[in-house]
Amino acid sequence: MKIRPASAALVLVAVLAGGGVAACGADPAPQGTTTATSVTSAAVAPSSGAMVDADTFAAALATPGTTVVDVRTPAEYAQGHLPGAVNIDVSAPDFATRIAALDRAGSYAVYCHSGNRSAAAVAAMTGAGFTHVYHLAGGIGAWADSGRSVVTG
Repeated sequence: MKIRPASAALVLVAVLAGGGVAACGADPAPQGTTTATSVTSAAVAPSSGAMVDADTFAAALATPGTTVVDVRTPAEYAQGHLPGAVNIDVSAPDFATRIAALDRAGSYAVYCHSGNRSAAAVAAMTGAGFTHVYHLAGGIGAWADSGRSVVTG
C-alpha cells in the first residue's frame, strides 16, 4: 500500500494527538472521534484524572459544587492561591487522611505550582475512588499566565 503525502500528514497528526492524550492520562477517544492533547473546552467534561488547560479549569471553578484544592505547602499557598481554594498539602503526612474525609462523588479541581504535585495528588485521589477530579496543566503559573487572579493570605 502506497501512502500519499497528504495521507501521511493526517496519520502523523492523528498519532501525535492520540499520543498527547495518553501522556496526559486521559482516556482514549472512542473509535471514529478526534482527540486533542488536553481537554480545552468546558463543553467537554474531562475524564477523572484528566489534565486540563486554564480555560477549562476556570469553567470548572464556575460550576456549583466544585472544590478547588491547592496541594502545595501552606507557605506556598499563603504567597498566592486561586480564589476559594482549600489547601491540602500533598507532601504532608496527613494527606491521605484529609482526602479520605472528602466526598468521593464530589467534583475536585486540583492544582500545584507546575502540575507535578497535582498529578500525584490526582493519582492518589482517583486511586481512592474519586470520580470527578482533574488537574491544571502548568499549575498556578499557567493560571496566572492566562490573566486570571491569584489571591494572598
